[in-house]
Amino acid sequence: MSKLAIYPGTFDPITNGHIDVLERACKIFDHVVVTLAINSSKQPLFTVEARKEMIREATTHLTNVSVDTIDGLLIRYASDKGAISIVRGLRQVSDFEYEFQMALMNRKIEPEISTVFLMPSDKYTFLNSTIIRELARLGANVSEFVPPSVLKRLQDNFSRS
Repeated sequence: MSKLAIYPGTFDPITNGHIDVLERACKIFDHVVVTLAINSSKQPLFTVEARKEMIREATTHLTNVSVDTIDGLLIRYASDKGAISIVRGLRQVSDFEYEFQMALMNRKIEPEISTVFLMPSDKYTFLNSTIIRELARLGANVSEFVPPSVLKRLQDNFSRS
């Protein structure tokens, strides 16, 4: 039986911190589905297709990764896919409270699916997509925080603004 995990997020854009967590998950699970959450309450910088493309480009070195989208309840999606775990990255203590609540609720709905918390390398603990977008918008060099293909898209996007 294959150990399948779901790694959900909006990934707007995917960062080196996300990649770091994903690489760690790929060592634990046979297959990881990076699941792009469609959140109608957010106004993403990049389209769903652009984000999926960036994820695929950034994960070509990982043979046990695929990309999908979800517009609905994550735990149901994970159950339908036959996943044994949901992977969540924890950057700092403030992430834990929310993630812990979600993990407990998910366990209540689907007791067979565990949530696995993974910490990125300490050089990425301060990173999140919102900060990256803002830095890029203001013209800062974000090359050490995102994959090269993401950097190009950020530069292209904000050079037109």
